[in-house]
Amino acid sequence: MTSENMRAAQFELGGPEKLFIGKVPIPSLREKEVLIRVVATAVNRVDLLQRMGNYPVPPGASDILGLEVAGVVEKLGPGCTSGWTPGDNVMALLAGGGYAEFVASHEDHIMPVPKDLSFEEAASIPEAWLTSYQLLHKIGQIQEEETVLIHAGASGVGLAAVQLARLANATVFVTAGSEEKIKKAVELGAKVGFNYKQEDFSEKILQITEGRGVNVILDCVGASYWEKNVKSIAVDGRWILFGLLGGSEVNGDLLKQLLAKRVRLEGTTLRSRSVQVLITCLFLMFLWEISLHLEK
Repeated sequence: MTSENMRAAQFELGGPEKLFIGKVPIPSLREKEVLIRVVATAVNRVDLLQRMGNYPVPPGASDILGLEVAGVVEKLGPGCTSGWTPGDNVMALLAGGGYAEFVASHEDHIMPVPKDLSFEEAASIPEAWLTSYQLLHKIGQIQEEETVLIHAGASGVGLAAVQLARLANATVFVTAGSEEKIKKAVELGAKVGFNYKQEDFSEKILQITEGRGVNVILDCVGASYWEKNVKSIAVDGRWILFGLLGGSEVNGDLLKQLLAKRVRLEGTTLRSRSVQVLITCLFLMFLWEISLHLEK
């Protein structure tokens, strides 16, 4: 391997058996980009979908898998002003490229690795936690004493959202596919979980909330849950759609029911956001974290 090349995970469309290690050029640094020597990365559902050909790469992003990493700053590109220096231990949010020995990241998408976290732990933070913060606070506008229903509550984003919602003094309900997953979500702050394979979560939600429903739904499922979501959501509720694991085609009077309850339905993805929007999310998350410490 020459100094201009690196090893990276490559793939052909299909399952994990289609992954292989190949040689590719080390990324060239654009304005305000930092080169990171990758120590650890994380697996996100988007990586699986992209590997199977079901998730297009955003324009300008690397076609290498991997949306978050932890590692060491190798060198700085032109115009960097954020104060990073070679040798800094960092974690980064990416549009792609994390499954490699090196990755380029915008300097403002990089955060220091806390001293009490390993690289492996740090690599699991940027995508899941920033997505959850965006869903709950920037879009969902969760408030104290409100209720939130989180689908796939034991996923990476789900567990992050459970903890963030509890820090915001909201009451959390989750759906998951096993008792083990529900137990983990409850341990981290969920009030109760519903096994979607065994029970109708909408009926349980209405029972617990005495017919009011929940103020916020974080929905990565989509079409197959729409009727139960409509039943579960409160008047003036916020329904945040960020995935389509249950399909995208809806047949029925969804719009009529949304109108009747004055529900706000909003779709979002993090990967396609502009650099400036991501910087804003990171800054807001930082300010919110500081405010929590000040309250203590």
